[in-house]
Amino acid sequence: MNNKPIIIVAGEPNSVFLEIFFKCKKKISLKKPIILIASKKLLLSQMKELGFYFDINLINVNKLKFNLLDKKKINLIDVEFKFNKAFDKISENSNPYINESFRVALKILKEKNCSGLINGPISKKHFLRGKSLGITEYLSKKTKTRNVAMIIFNKQLSVSPITTHLALKDVNKNISKKKIYSHIELINKFYKKNFKKKPIIAITGLNPHCESNFKDCEEDKIIIPAIKSLKANNYQVAGPFPGDTIFMKENLKNFDVVVGMYHDQVLSPMKALFGFNAINITLGLPFVRISPDHGPNSTMLGKNLSNPQSLINALKFLDK
Repeated sequence: MNNKPIIIVAGEPNSVFLEIFFKCKKKISLKKPIILIASKKLLLSQMKELGFYFDINLINVNKLKFNLLDKKKINLIDVEFKFNKAFDKISENSNPYINESFRVALKILKEKNCSGLINGPISKKHFLRGKSLGITEYLSKKTKTRNVAMIIFNKQLSVSPITTHLALKDVNKNISKKKIYSHIELINKFYKKNFKKKPIIAITGLNPHCESNFKDCEEDKIIIPAIKSLKANNYQVAGPFPGDTIFMKENLKNFDVVVGMYHDQVLSPMKALFGFNAINITLGLPFVRISPDHGPNSTMLGKNLSNPQSLINALKFLDK
């Protein structure tokens, strides 16, 4: 039996993640065990408030043995977090707790053979301000990995932005032929490794209708030359396509992945098409990292109404 555990960092303590985790624990059974990294006191407090109950198997990270993991219980590595109530406002008070949770997770992933990492949502405003654009970049720095890519994966269609959590005014300065080429390389490797197939990839332009009324536009200078280079090396790519038409049904049926130049260019239509039925995978790290495709959603705290589908998809992906 494959007992390589799935490591989960609960992330922002004042988010809907633990609620979603409880629902997954109740709804699905997995072949592999889970190790949850979170505050025991917070876990018990939210469990009580939401009306769930699970036995806890407390794990010592320095004496971690996979044969001691229990799939029926919550295998928990307790990280201290001081809080006033089960559901509170998101603030910078959570930062030391989140940092320590990731430190513990990365220690395990470096020392042990695990199935991968899932992290709950993190507040970019409070935790990442001045550090990284997103958790993709945060983990890239922590693991000293230069070349990474974000892909929002669904079996029917996936999307991947060349730039991630950048202001629109900075996007054009952060795309290059080299970046597009290496991005497509990572996506190609991911599909070949996991699905034994060479993906068919659509690449968008940056400007409306892939054209502009100024010289040296990004399509002519960067994107089209990158696509020509990729085709010359037998990658199955096409484009550039305008962002306003590529997501029409007759176009999408021809592609496995749509690669866009910026975050909302591809993530907004993806979420409109599939809702929570997608997962955020970081390509290029020394381990598989997945994040459910939802944020902290503090407006839903304590209401017990959050949809667990994205976390279910993430767990099933790693449970293969």
